[in-house]
Amino acid sequence: MENYQDINARTVDSWVEEGWEWGRSISHEDYANAQQGRWDVLLTPTKPVPHEWFGDLKGKKVLGLASGGGQQMPIFAALGAVCTVLDYSPKQIESEHKVAEREGYDIRILRADMTKPLPFEDGEFDLIFHPVSNSYVREVKPIFKECFRVLAPGGVLLCGLDNGVNFMFPNEDSREELCTFPFDPVTNPDQRAMLEAENDGMQFSHTMEEQIGGQLEAGFRLTHLYEDTNGEGTFHEHNIPTFLATRAVKE
Repeated sequence: MENYQDINARTVDSWVEEGWEWGRSISHEDYANAQQGRWDVLLTPTKPVPHEWFGDLKGKKVLGLASGGGQQMPIFAALGAVCTVLDYSPKQIESEHKVAEREGYDIRILRADMTKPLPFEDGEFDLIFHPVSNSYVREVKPIFKECFRVLAPGGVLLCGLDNGVNFMFPNEDSREELCTFPFDPVTNPDQRAMLEAENDGMQFSHTMEEQIGGQLEAGFRLTHLYEDTNGEGTFHEHNIPTFLATRAVKE
């Protein structure tokens, strides 16, 4: 049977081909602006990450974890970071190559499954940028442990996280039926059928105990967080937070 990560890679590729928001690379103008200090990046749908969460990126070793697509890593390269990106979608990887070639910067680009041990040395990175992607992963705690391992002491982990609200209702505009948690299409055929009907890949709900608690269990110290909405739809119109971003440090 095909594993769920391969299903998700194929699904994301199809989204990119359809013009998915998170698969559209930045422009040359965006890259040039970043070189002049005018930039923002997103961990969640709408709120830019505070620049002070990063510090000075010049010469820093940055890992974009499940961060392909040519959106964030080109910005970090323009700011002088030494960049590596890991993603499992061939289309997102292709975009990284295209932007790097267009702008003429070096970047290490790897296609790999983040649910497996990361193919990096202990303490290799100064910062990990990990946009919302844990909702496509069944077990998140091992990922945080691997992030802790590959960060140097003092290294920073920036994460975008889904708080689970998006999984509560089969239809966001209907309140007549609640989903049972955890939302896990591997074990729940009805939930899998629901996702397959909308070409939504294989998605999973996670508790804050798993996501924030998982970072703390791995050894991180949480320093900052903020909440965000979907950016569109009923929950957004009612200002209901559905995501959060966290900054954590390896001490």
